[in-house]
Amino acid sequence: MSEPVHSIHPSARIGANCRIGWYAVIHEDVVLGDGTEIGDHAVIGPGTRLGAGVKVGPGSVVGKQPSSNARIKRKPAALSPLQVGDGTAIGANVVLYAGSEIGEDVFIADHASIRENARVGSRTVIGRAATVELNTTIGSRVVVQTGAYITGDMTIEDDVFIGPRVSTSNDKYMGKRPYAYQGAIIRKGAAIGNNATLLPGIEIGEEAVIGGGAVVSKSVPAGQIWIGNPARPLKPSSQEKKGE
Repeated sequence: MSEPVHSIHPSARIGANCRIGWYAVIHEDVVLGDGTEIGDHAVIGPGTRLGAGVKVGPGSVVGKQPSSNARIKRKPAALSPLQVGDGTAIGANVVLYAGSEIGEDVFIADHASIRENARVGSRTVIGRAATVELNTTIGSRVVVQTGAYITGDMTIEDDVFIGPRVSTSNDKYMGKRPYAYQGAIIRKGAAIGNNATLLPGIEIGEEAVIGGGAVVSKSVPAGQIWIGNPARPLKPSSQEKKGE
């Protein structure tokens, strides 16, 4: 079998034992750590740094620069190169923007997207077709499941679980009035159930649980379980009240 055809800029630095697939494009000043694997038709943007053992799936765009039009309020600025830590696995057709930092041993599933100026801690999972918007920080050992929408300007601390199709927002007035963008803050160990909606600026306390389908419009204290629309505390059963 013939050697794969690909394009590697002369300024790129390729580590030992790297594998680069058919029609992959490696732009200027890219650094690939030892043992990195780049899938067929993948594009690695200018200046991107991939650590040792990183795997990039076919068709992915890693280190993309943001674009804009007249309707977008926050215009792109100059961004530092994307950095991806050792051992991270990036699936097929993933888009990762410049200016972000991805930790070690992260798993990013097929069709996921992570925007600019995002931070993702080590051993976190970003599920299939999940979206992480700009200026968001995600801690270590977090699970963001399939199709979740993580808005911009959001903070997710360590060991948080976010179920499939969770939706979050950062603009209270949906662009109709001035508002300082602020997504939810989710504290350590909290769990958010499937299809829950978190409104702007709220805080979910440590180890709190949000039931599936809940619409959370107020901050939730640590350790509490909230359900419903609008979300409210789950009342303890009579046996729980008696301590049985």
